[in-house]
Amino acid sequence: MISAEAYEDARLLWDYHRMHHALRVSSVVIGLGSHDLGVADVAAHLYHQGLAPVLVFTGATSPTTRMRMPRGEAVHYRERALELGVPDEAILVEPRATNTGENIEFSRQVLADAGVAVSSVLLVSKPYEERRSYAMMRKLWPTVDVISASTHMKLHEYVETIGDASMVIDMIVGALQRVLVFPGRNLAIPQDVPQEVVEAYERLARQGFTSRLMPVAEKT
Repeated sequence: MISAEAYEDARLLWDYHRMHHALRVSSVVIGLGSHDLGVADVAAHLYHQGLAPVLVFTGATSPTTRMRMPRGEAVHYRERALELGVPDEAILVEPRATNTGENIEFSRQVLADAGVAVSSVLLVSKPYEERRSYAMMRKLWPTVDVISASTHMKLHEYVETIGDASMVIDMIVGALQRVLVFPGRNLAIPQDVPQEVVEAYERLARQGFTSRLMPVAEKT
């Protein structure tokens, strides 16, 4: 059982990770691969709203997605977007990336190879990855304007869609660690992290929500 106190700490981190950017027309939507097909749903919705003419889905597989998405995250995202009515010619697939840095680097190359000029990106991720992904994009592709987007859900609603509260909280804690650590590794821009968020993160880590925390040597 997850205590009410732990759940409240997770909600505090969840709210911090969300950036609440105002959406606007951009050159491209980039959907970052993960276990969550909701990323593809959001990307398709943005396309149908006319907010970008092309989608890039990026991602290979990971231990989390190997069973759920055996053909690769980007491929499954593409299939989902096609089901939702996005035309095939509007979708580019980047199937090799195994971390967010590679998602950004390889997507940039796929777009260049396709002759797509990019000045702005709608970056779609899981809700608790908005802030980290934004910070990494700003650092690794600094010439583009970045808007973060994700599904509009409260924490308890998202947990219901995933079906595993402990895994979601582990992911939220891991994402916050990366927000804190990656600027020092030259992988992301620094961001202000309120003390109450840091303290909530530390309490959750002490309670064992640690499966997504990086070893010191890990860089992705």
